[in-house]
Amino acid sequence: MEGKKYEPLKKVSIIISKGSLVDVYPGLIMANGARMEGIEANLFFTFFGLEAILEKKMDKLKVPTVGNPAMHIPSILGILPGMSAFATKMMKKEMEKLDIPPVREFIEMIHDAGAGIYACKATVDMFHLSEKDFCKDVDEVLTVGQFYELSAGAQIIFT
Repeated sequence: MEGKKYEPLKKVSIIISKGSLVDVYPGLIMANGARMEGIEANLFFTFFGLEAILEKKMDKLKVPTVGNPAMHIPSILGILPGMSAFATKMMKKEMEKLDIPPVREFIEMIHDAGAGIYACKATVDMFHLSEKDFCKDVDEVLTVGQFYELSAGAQIIFT
C-alpha cells in the first residue's frame, strides 16, 4: 500500500452471532491471528453464536447444508438425512489437514494467548442459561454496554 501511512491495528472486538462451524471459525481465526500479531482481541458471543462456548454444544457444531449457496448443491439435497453430518465430517477432515484445531481447543488456545471471551447477557437471559453452562474459557457474561466499554478504541468486526 504505497503512499498513505496507516496506524497499526491495536485492538479488535469480534462478535460471533451464529452457531454453525462456517460461522464460528472465521471469528476464531481472526482472533487467533490478531493475538499472533500482538493485537488485543476480544470475542463476544451472542444469539446462536453462544453454541460455540456452551459446554454441552461446542463439540457438536455442524455445517449447514440448506440454503447455503457455497455448498454448490441444490437445497433439496441439503435436507436429506445425513447431509449436514457428511459436510461437517468433510470440513473437519480438511481443517485437520491444515492443523486448524477443533472449536474447544481453538477457543482455549485463543484464551490462553490473552484474548477475552465473553457471552452476551441478554442472550444468556433469553435462553435461560447461567455461567455454569459455559466452557471454562469464558471470562464473563457482559451486557452490550459493557462490551462497548471493553471495545473502546477497537475495530468491531461482526461475523
